[in-house]
Amino acid sequence: MPYEEVEISRDVEVVMIPQGVTSTLKAGTPAVITQALGDSFTLQVPTFGGLYRLSGKDADAIGKAAARSDGESGADLDAAVTEDLVYSQLRGVYDPEIPVNIVELGLVYDLKIEPLATGGSRVEVKMTLTAPGCGMGEVIAHDAKSRIQSLPGVKEADVQVVFEPPWNQQMMSEAAKLELGML
Repeated sequence: MPYEEVEISRDVEVVMIPQGVTSTLKAGTPAVITQALGDSFTLQVPTFGGLYRLSGKDADAIGKAAARSDGESGADLDAAVTEDLVYSQLRGVYDPEIPVNIVELGLVYDLKIEPLATGGSRVEVKMTLTAPGCGMGEVIAHDAKSRIQSLPGVKEADVQVVFEPPWNQQMMSEAAKLELGML
């Protein structure tokens, strides 16, 4: 996607990249969309000299369509929850600084699906970050959890950020390496 200049049309909450600190951009602030992947946008804000993550639910503030709503979590408790479905959801989660999803980056270490006695399933994911000090870890984990919880049949989801084993570039898929010009 080529960079696109926009103006913030209303006050909107954003997350500073890579610090992970929540902030507000005021209406009238100029910005440049540098990445639009998954359900979020990465904005460069020259006035403040930094990058910010804008949630897809606030896309209208930059003149874009709001992210779709996947419905209420656990709407169909009898729906089969499979690893393929969960991984499909996780492929919509992106590090706001890297144009590759967390699955292809090799950040998802473990995935477990357990049936619950009360119906539905519990999904547990262990994932890591490309850098242990990244302030966006909580934001990325929250995105992953929200996407998993949107699946019919998922009643509970837990996403934990771990750092063992340490992530390295060899964990990326061939597609990710190609996208990042590493092949």
